[in-house]
Amino acid sequence: MPHSKVIVNPIAGGNRKARNWVNILALLRDVGLNFDYELTEAPGHAWELAKAATTEGYSRVISIGGDGTLNEIVNGIYEAGGLNQIELGVINTGIGGDFVRGLGIPHDPKRACRHLMNGNGSLIDLGIVECLSNGRKQRQLFVNFAAVGLAAEVVKTTNVRFKRYGGRLAYLIGILSRVLHYENSQVWVVVDGECRKVRVCSIFIHNGRYGGGGMLLAPGAKLTDQFFDMIEIGDLGRFELVRWLPRVYRGTHLAHPKVSNTVAKEISIDSERKLLVQADGNLVGETPAAFSILPSALTVIA
Repeated sequence: MPHSKVIVNPIAGGNRKARNWVNILALLRDVGLNFDYELTEAPGHAWELAKAATTEGYSRVISIGGDGTLNEIVNGIYEAGGLNQIELGVINTGIGGDFVRGLGIPHDPKRACRHLMNGNGSLIDLGIVECLSNGRKQRQLFVNFAAVGLAAEVVKTTNVRFKRYGGRLAYLIGILSRVLHYENSQVWVVVDGECRKVRVCSIFIHNGRYGGGGMLLAPGAKLTDQFFDMIEIGDLGRFELVRWLPRVYRGTHLAHPKVSNTVAKEISIDSERKLLVQADGNLVGETPAAFSILPSALTVIA
């Protein structure tokens, strides 16, 4: 069994889960995992810890946190040039857990720890997002999904105001608090070289199937197919959006005439006004933004 570096976000999931990591470390010892661990201290610290773990020669890195922590860890591994040498393990303690849900990794900590010892490595695709941050172009990876427009505004609101509620409830409250004040936008979307101008509420770029704490946003997406599923929520009115919201949890929202699903490798989005961009629950910048697939890039214990 390779020596592992465990990176823990001790405040992932808000107050309800703030001490889970102590029990999880004990469970990892009980199942016989050989590991060192470090706690993150601030946003961006998991990125640096993963980068250091890669350069120090660890062959396995385990994330204990949410999708945002996982995003930072993958970016740290990537920056250190370690995507082809690191095997990634995931124990979710965040509010969403959409990545593990899509891969079938257990949410229960005890089962997730056993899964690390018994699961098989799965080679998954990753996404690349390029956008503006503080007026400068930046480039980073995402694991599960990215989004532009209302969905990114919801991430901002949820992380600041409602994270303490946890999971589906936090995102649902975040959506309802933003949707009544959000204005749809004119955007230019280029999908694999074809450009069109549309008015949208939100655009999702999915590598995995789930987002927003259990919403089945991209029912056909696969982490291994070397394509994105782009879900475009068109010019829906506020009350129409709220009325259709329950369908997103069942994956039946694609039946709406103003909702579309496009499979693509490269997507770029520009807009009349600047729109926020999020990746795996982290705000990363604003439009213009470009998204591309990095195929078969990382081995995950799944």
